[in-house]
This record gives sequence, C-alpha cells and structure tokens, in this order.
Amino acid sequence: MSSVGFDLDLTLADTRAGIAAVYDELASRIGVVIDSAAVVARLGPPLEWELANWLPAAEIPAAADLYRSLYPSIAVPATTLMPGAREAVAAVRRAGGRVIVVTGKNTPDATRTVEFLGLDVDEIAGSVFGADKGPALAEFGATAYVGDHVADIEAARAGGAVSVAVATGLYPPRELRDHGADVVLGDLTEFAEWFGGWRTPAALV
Repeated sequence: MSSVGFDLDLTLADTRAGIAAVYDELASRIGVVIDSAAVVARLGPPLEWELANWLPAAEIPAAADLYRSLYPSIAVPATTLMPGAREAVAAVRRAGGRVIVVTGKNTPDATRTVEFLGLDVDEIAGSVFGADKGPALAEFGATAYVGDHVADIEAARAGGAVSVAVATGLYPPRELRDHGADVVLGDLTEFAEWFGGWRTPAALV
C-alpha cells in the first residue's frame, strides 16, 4: 500500500484567518506592531522564526508561549479545509494507504486542527520544518509527501519520498518545479486523479 504524508498549513488546512487573528491579539497584548497580513503571506517556517521579525531574541520565548496559549480558542475555530483536502485523504484511504501529517505547527495544535476539520489521519508529527521532517516521514514509511512550501520538497527528499507540491501557498508552480518537486499540482482537487494513476515500484510498500 502507499502511505502518504501531508503538510498542514495551506496544504490541508487554510489557517490564514485564524493565525492572523492570533497575531493581532498577541500584538495587542504585548504592545508590539505585527503585520499579520505579512505573516500569513509567508506561512511555513516555525513560529519562533516569524517572531524574530518583530521581537528581540530575549522576548521571543515568552511571546511564543502566549501565542500558543491563544491558538486553540482563536485560530482553530477559524480554520477551514483547503480545496480537495478531505478528498485527497480519502483517496489514500481507498487505496489502503495510511496518512501522516508532518508540520511545523506544534503537535497539540496540529492535532486540534486535524480533529476540528474531521480529517482521518493515522499519525501527526509536529514542530518540524524542512529536512527535519524527513525522519518522521521515513519512520512512517511515507512514499510521497505533499506540501505547499519549497521546504516541503526538502522534507520529501530527506524522508526518501516523492515530492508532491501544491501551488496553494507562497510559491507558484514554476518555483516549485525549479526547487525540484517531482509533481506539481494546482491544489489538492487534482490529487486523487494523480494518486490513482501513480503506480511505480518505489511507491509500493
């Protein structure tokens, strides 16, 4: 069977409105200007990396803790499915495959998000980015990894998986191809058809 890994933000889940709202609340509470529109325009890297654009290093840990305390009540209820997300997961299930979500979001919030959206996944690995996602993908036996960020291409490579990129985030199709994606889809509405025709020895476990 073919097991598949998926990124979360802007791949399975549209978290932009919720994340923007959390940053707006955070900025209000700590008295710092944060452009939440700029933040959501470059989603992908870890929270602490983004906070470094707005705060001195010494203030980041406390701000990150506050952000994470706000996330469940503000961001999760504002999250929606990306187009084709539920159908993509279902396509893997119909083929007898397993699904893992591997994301830079911390595992508790990733789990809350997946459960809120009602996605049927086997495992969730959080707080990993780029090539650091590789070990989780390899341990799970993922034969493909689907994500919207160029760092997700690095993740697939590190995990020995086929890189399937969706142009639903910061990067247009050409940039995803230029960074080495094996497959580029407009969004997850195209996934089921691609997956149904994907039959190579490397894809079977």
